Amino acid sequence: MSRLTITLSEARYRALKEASVQRDKTMGQLIDESLDFYGIKSREDARDLVRGARARSKLTEDQAMAVAQEQVRAVRRKR
Repeated sequence: MSRLTITLSEARYRALKEASVQRDKTMGQLIDESLDFYGIKSREDARDLVRGARARSKLTEDQAMAVAQEQVRAVRRKR
């Protein structure tokens, strides 16, 4: 496991420390859970998700591309 040094405001540090005690978890565990919640994944994890979705999908590659393109267009129309 890698180590990381971050800079937090004193108030944020105290809040994180209190939350870790209340939840009986380390500060690192809380940060790791927060990253999971926000969808921060390694490339390999993301690839695994895509592989799983493809395996469960009944769409052909062309159909999947059409759906993806329509979703992109829908998001761009909202801007």
